[in-house]
Amino acid sequence: MSEKRMSNFRWVICALLFFATTVNYLDRQVLSLTWKDFIAPEFDWTDNDYGTITATFSIIYALCNLFAGKFIDKLGTKKGYLWAIFIWSLGACLHAGCGVGTSALKAAGFVGMMGITVSVWLFLACRAVLALGEAGNFPAAIKVTAEYFPKKDRAFATSIFNAGSSVGALAAPLTIPIIAKFWGWETALIVIGALGFVWMGFWLWLYKKPAENPRVNAAELEYINQDATDGGSPLLGHPLSGQPAAGGYGAPEPQPKEERSISYAKAFSLRQTWALVFGRFLTDGVWWFFLFWTPGYLSDQFGYKSDSGMGMALIFTLYAIVTFVSIYLCKIPTYMVDRRGMNAYEGRMVAMFIFACFPLLALGAQPLGSFSAWWPAILIGLACAGHQAWSANVYSVVGDMFPKSTIGTLTGIAQFAAGCGSFMVNKCAGKLFTYAAEQGDAFRFLGYSGKPAGYMILFSYCAVAYIVGWSFMKGLVPHYKKVEL
Repeated sequence: MSEKRMSNFRWVICALLFFATTVNYLDRQVLSLTWKDFIAPEFDWTDNDYGTITATFSIIYALCNLFAGKFIDKLGTKKGYLWAIFIWSLGACLHAGCGVGTSALKAAGFVGMMGITVSVWLFLACRAVLALGEAGNFPAAIKVTAEYFPKKDRAFATSIFNAGSSVGALAAPLTIPIIAKFWGWETALIVIGALGFVWMGFWLWLYKKPAENPRVNAAELEYINQDATDGGSPLLGHPLSGQPAAGGYGAPEPQPKEERSISYAKAFSLRQTWALVFGRFLTDGVWWFFLFWTPGYLSDQFGYKSDSGMGMALIFTLYAIVTFVSIYLCKIPTYMVDRRGMNAYEGRMVAMFIFACFPLLALGAQPLGSFSAWWPAILIGLACAGHQAWSANVYSVVGDMFPKSTIGTLTGIAQFAAGCGSFMVNKCAGKLFTYAAEQGDAFRFLGYSGKPAGYMILFSYCAVAYIVGWSFMKGLVPHYKKVEL
């Protein structure tokens, strides 16, 4: 009986993906929690300067994603993930040298160019290295999820590792401002960046493909590969029959024939690809806007700095809502399939429409903010929870509709679209906030003037982006259709 009991090592792998994503978002969050109260006063940054940095990170991240997926598909998840986290951890640590670099370059007579100051140029260079490495995280993680989980479990597994982004953002306000306050913003960047090097050791020790991993027994391998012979729902499978060899390991069941990779020309000729592109392009900028600008918003509108007790409490509460609500929401697709009898795509699209309604709550952030800063924190948290559930299911759509051999490439394309959307939102936010602050009462929108009017414009876009994105996805792929190469 002990030989037949299924191991559960796939959840250990999922935990590794979770911690990698947590570190990934901690590295991104350091700047958003330190720029307004620590870095901007030192270098005289404007909102437009910060918007340039965040937007440039987004577009470089987007461009790198086009190649990161191919890189992961070619190099494999083990080596590809190692290279990705090494590069982004190095990039995170390099930020700490920007202060010294700025002083040295100014002493040498370099004061900047193209209207961009020397400090901004140095941060742009470091963010480029960070973006290059971080581009590999999600293509690798999605590919690992497809390797270790059957289709019916992928959305839930993806929601767990994707929750690392929320947990990273949750831990960030409780740690980064304190480190920056007592030991300097440079130390915060080095400490957080070094966590990636620790993760690399665990990845080297624990990861192998399921069929090669001695910690995965035959029963678990059968469960993982159940979709190989499933003739029913594209989401629901059934475990293959067969007995494990003595000791629970032995030879696995025959594996499905390896499918060939996909070219960019072929990928962009498919409606399924464009559904993913629009689903990510229109919505990911919302997440990045809230991630990068919420600490500054709370400081601007309510006077709560990131290192104040109230500031930390508001950000912590916001991301606590994101973390726990998003995981609960990601159970809805399974409910739609198991209890309502829907197929994978139908159930997922119904669930994603529900998720798309959550960001509408962001419309109440500014009006209710007149009563208390807690209202914007709660409403933005619920909007972001909807995004995280949406994001997890968009990722899972890749595994549902495309062969495993193409997942890295397609995820890279989707990430490229997401980065382009984020670039536009963040650059527009920086220019809009600077312009609105300069115009004061002359700039008005829905009863607000000056910078509050700028925030109301961005919140309005964030509210409706997901409904529009869902409409594009459903219109392009109204019914489930597996891509065959």
